[in-house]
Amino acid sequence: MLDKKYVQSVRQDLLSYAQKRREVIKMSGDAQQHAKKAIFALQRDDKGGCEERLKLAEGIFMDLYKKFKADKDLFDEGSFKAAVEEYVEAVLFYNFIAGKTVGKIKNVDVDSDAFVGGLCDVPGELYRYAIKSATARDFETAKKCFGYAQEIIGELIDMDLTGYNRNKFDQAKSALQKLEQVIYEVSLRS
Repeated sequence: MLDKKYVQSVRQDLLSYAQKRREVIKMSGDAQQHAKKAIFALQRDDKGGCEERLKLAEGIFMDLYKKFKADKDLFDEGSFKAAVEEYVEAVLFYNFIAGKTVGKIKNVDVDSDAFVGGLCDVPGELYRYAIKSATARDFETAKKCFGYAQEIIGELIDMDLTGYNRNKFDQAKSALQKLEQVIYEVSLRS
């Protein structure tokens, strides 16, 4: 005979987790969107807009940590990890543009994989920013973007990355090669 009380408790547990998971997915999507818009603001030289979006994303992460601190498995959900990674990318790119030291993310709890994933995406943003800068004949900024991308790749190359982060690293190297081409073309014109 089936213990219906126990089965009911299992059902409730699973339904409760599914409901919490949906909420994490929704809130993570909102945080990721704010991080994307922060990057977009930086690409238009809107530091204030970027800072505003980063604060909104941070607020969502803080709400998530507080609300689901007893259900830490929810922070292994792909949507949450993607949002943190996007946030890392936005903060690191912002720190470069603002002339700040690029390192540990202070306002949000970030694991090593998310940090590396976000760091791997920064050279792509640097490439876009260098193109914009070179188009505006700001060759010095384009060269700084190239130097920073080189520094990032130099650090990542020693990390022996595998799996997902290895693919991200390969994309970062590709962005560096494109940046190198931009700098070469700039050198011919300056």
